[in-house]
Amino acid sequence: MLWWAYPLIGAGPERLLVLAADAAQLHHETGADGGPVERIAPGFALHTDFPGADELARRLPEILPSMSVGESSRIVAQVLELGYPVLEFSQHDRVPVTPDWGVPRRAEPRSARRLHPLQPVSRAVPPSPEFAEDLEYAAVRERLEFLNEVSGRIGSSLDLSRTIQEVSAAVVPRFTDVAGTYLREQVIAGEGFPDGPPDERTLWHRVAVEHVDEPGRWDDVVPVGESMPFPAHTPFFQCMTSGQPVLVPRISEQLGTAIASQFEKRDIRPLINGRSMLVVPLKARNVVLGFMILLRHAERAEFNDMDRVTGAELAARAGLVLDNARMYTYQESVAETLQDSMLPQVTPRMAGCDTATRYLPGTLLGRVGGDWFDSIKLPGSRTALVVGDVMGHGLNSAAMMGQLRTAVQTMAALDLPPGQLLRNLDDLAQRLGEHYLATCLYTVYDPIRGELLMANAGHVPPVIVRSADGRSELLELPTGAPIGVGGVPFETARIKVEPGDRLVMCTDGLVEVRGEDIGVGLATLCEYAAHPAASMDEACDAIIRALNTRGGRKDDVALLMARLNGIARDDVAEWRLDIDPREVGRARRLVRGQLALWGLPELAETVELLVSEVVTNGIRHAHGRRVELRLVRAEALLCEVVDDDHTLPALLSAGPRDEAGRGLRVVSALAREWGTSRTGDGKTVWFDVALPRTPRRPR
Repeated sequence: MLWWAYPLIGAGPERLLVLAADAAQLHHETGADGGPVERIAPGFALHTDFPGADELARRLPEILPSMSVGESSRIVAQVLELGYPVLEFSQHDRVPVTPDWGVPRRAEPRSARRLHPLQPVSRAVPPSPEFAEDLEYAAVRERLEFLNEVSGRIGSSLDLSRTIQEVSAAVVPRFTDVAGTYLREQVIAGEGFPDGPPDERTLWHRVAVEHVDEPGRWDDVVPVGESMPFPAHTPFFQCMTSGQPVLVPRISEQLGTAIASQFEKRDIRPLINGRSMLVVPLKARNVVLGFMILLRHAERAEFNDMDRVTGAELAARAGLVLDNARMYTYQESVAETLQDSMLPQVTPRMAGCDTATRYLPGTLLGRVGGDWFDSIKLPGSRTALVVGDVMGHGLNSAAMMGQLRTAVQTMAALDLPPGQLLRNLDDLAQRLGEHYLATCLYTVYDPIRGELLMANAGHVPPVIVRSADGRSELLELPTGAPIGVGGVPFETARIKVEPGDRLVMCTDGLVEVRGEDIGVGLATLCEYAAHPAASMDEACDAIIRALNTRGGRKDDVALLMARLNGIARDDVAEWRLDIDPREVGRARRLVRGQLALWGLPELAETVELLVSEVVTNGIRHAHGRRVELRLVRAEALLCEVVDDDHTLPALLSAGPRDEAGRGLRVVSALAREWGTSRTGDGKTVWFDVALPRTPRRPR
């Protein structure tokens, strides 16, 4: 039998690795004197000067029968090339046994050098210079392998918090026992690149602490999420201002006290004193984004210059990954801001209807899309409800969406019929020349007449939920081609509704899933739109939950729901006024009497003054024989004056001697809101004032 014994260095009770082989099976060759010739070198020896590598590769399978010749050749080549051993457990699993992190540099005296962890007993003699070079070469290779392994473990996600955790976990416990990561405020917030070098006022956020100590030992003293500056006398300040690693072989009592002075009412000295510390900067494009504090236990080898180089390389790779995550977070924030700026802030309560909306981005990597919704106040207490979808995704689609949405708002102010508005929108898309297609559903709700006027440009049909029996149905509308096709007519449909009916409008991203018929999604939309809910928001959430949980959705989702409350005839008062200045006084009396009837006498003085100014303007510029005055009591008190003049009034700068030009300034100062819009026969000037919270009822 042939025996090899290897002392093991490291944790664990085992102290020897012993190998045995049947020598009888290896004596197959005969020497010149007729005796057996033994050509065996231990397969785990360090860089053995054995000339017969091929012979060794051929004989290893005889020692380890489960090993193939090809596998043994690979192992022998690795041993002879790298100079450190390989433990082979099977044909499929192997574990490299390499020098630990305490391998000294070539410049250190020979007496300070440590032997290889698996050093054969027969070689337990002072190492030669060549052997020391091989040992150093093995240590360098080990560090390169470590850095490559770390690079493969970090950067698996563009999520900033996950990237930070990956960086911290990659170095503990293999390289260090404690790793604390600090980042600048702008990096955490996903803002632009930090401006200027850091100083003593710069706040650093502790974003991660990874360690091998007992659980909870660091949590109370250095909690994650804390922000703090670092004084100039600390190694941390030196690292973040110079951008270079700072090595402290052992933290002395004096330095530990200086560091601990930053922590109010918390004594950090038991956690850091006597430990070896390495502070490495996390930087990208020569800007320090943060730094890592690495600590080793007192029982472990101190950080040395080679560790400093390794830590710097590790921090450089980690800094690049963190910067990529930071830039992604910043771009995502910009995209969300752009999208939010393009989507309207829909007023939840309009005249005669309540609305609720939802918007969901299609993917996390592209939060900017072409879906939009809108609600627009129209003359006659009416409301325009719009949902549209520019085909495609990204900034170009969002920019096109912004142009179309602005155009819809502008044309809605002209009080165009829905079919004519889509016709004009299609002409505009042709003139823009962007070669984009868009679908759009435009609806005008008249709460006094109780009807919807709708036109569809290739969009998903809406759902109406009837309040009488809770039944829901898809509205069959004449479907025109998408906006941008050109030369296609659009028809306007008229639909009667009752108070309490609900209208649901959405984009196809909600109901369409790849590989599934869109009819399935529309049927689900009808089903869940009819479910009773405590509020409009809860009704929207129920629809989103039902349809958004299906797999395969990649498109954006825009959802608009309106409860059509209507306005009772008792809440509307209308009068016709002659083209006579004396009618202004009559208008004031009519308004005063109606407000008393509605139990709103406290509004009479203000509303009379505003009506006087608006009616005077209408009578002065009207061409026909009549001016119409209307009061509507809804969520506010709305007043409208209609005449047949198409010229819209505007605010003027009236001088001290001017007799006119002050009327609209009075309206602008006293009304909650006011506006003007053209109609087919002329124009409408309107204003509204807020109702008192508890209006008095007439006796």
